[in-house]
Amino acid sequence: MAFIDYYKVLGIAKTATAAEIKKAYRKMARKYHPDVNPNDKASEEKFKQVSEANEVLSNTDNRKKYDKHGENWKHADDIERQQKEQRQYASQQQSRQQSGGAGGDAGYSDFFESMFGGGPSRGNRNVKFRGQDYNAELQLDLRDVYTKDKRTLTVNGKNIRLTIPAGVKDGQQIKIPGHGGDGLNGGPKGDLVIRFSITNKTGFKRDGNNLYATVALDLYTAMLGGDLTVDTFDGKVKLTVKPETANGTKVKLKGKGFPVYKKEGQFGDLYITYELKIPTKLSPKEKELFEDLAKLRKS
Repeated sequence: MAFIDYYKVLGIAKTATAAEIKKAYRKMARKYHPDVNPNDKASEEKFKQVSEANEVLSNTDNRKKYDKHGENWKHADDIERQQKEQRQYASQQQSRQQSGGAGGDAGYSDFFESMFGGGPSRGNRNVKFRGQDYNAELQLDLRDVYTKDKRTLTVNGKNIRLTIPAGVKDGQQIKIPGHGGDGLNGGPKGDLVIRFSITNKTGFKRDGNNLYATVALDLYTAMLGGDLTVDTFDGKVKLTVKPETANGTKVKLKGKGFPVYKKEGQFGDLYITYELKIPTKLSPKEKELFEDLAKLRKS
């Protein structure tokens, strides 16, 4: 997450033409594309750098700013505005000295003091700019964020202990102040912005704070009723199935869903959908019984 040399990322010289940049990007993008390198974190990170380098260098204005200001290119407009103001002030100071000098008319001098603020410190002052934010992605499994989790991240050689609250959502971002790039002219450091990428390898579907699951229900329990043990995210529970339960019936288990972000002790609900399983490979006796049952239903 330190400063990245976009030219080195694309493997091109600083004198590269727009066509050479485009060609280099396409070559690198094909090489490191996630589809070509599934589950390869190093290639995924390289692909992001290649894409970022292309976005900057393929844009004429951004490339000029990058070439001139390097890692501070995003602050280019502010820096150049400050430099322009300093040049203007220096010119005003020079005109002032030529017009009045040290022994000039006091009233004339006061006029410039009121217009330009006076004092040599203005021309020498440096405007402080906040450092750039660093962006990182942290991949976790759904089970990792069911409870509060602690992780250690290494940023520019420094270890940062991070407490991840339970209930973090996919795509959610958190900000760690002061762990970004250095400020300009003594300005404050930027922040570290972490985006969470939540994978789900469980049998549950998450929607907000609620969880959804499909449970197989055999024909006999569906028709006659009975007890059924199902999995929840934190253990098993026993459900009572009513007689003549239809396929697709939904049952809500209150408070058995996902924890609510930063609200201790609060949970969403778990919704169970029964999926009727028709028996197969019937024995001759079973077929006979089903035929008898069919005759009874028709009579």
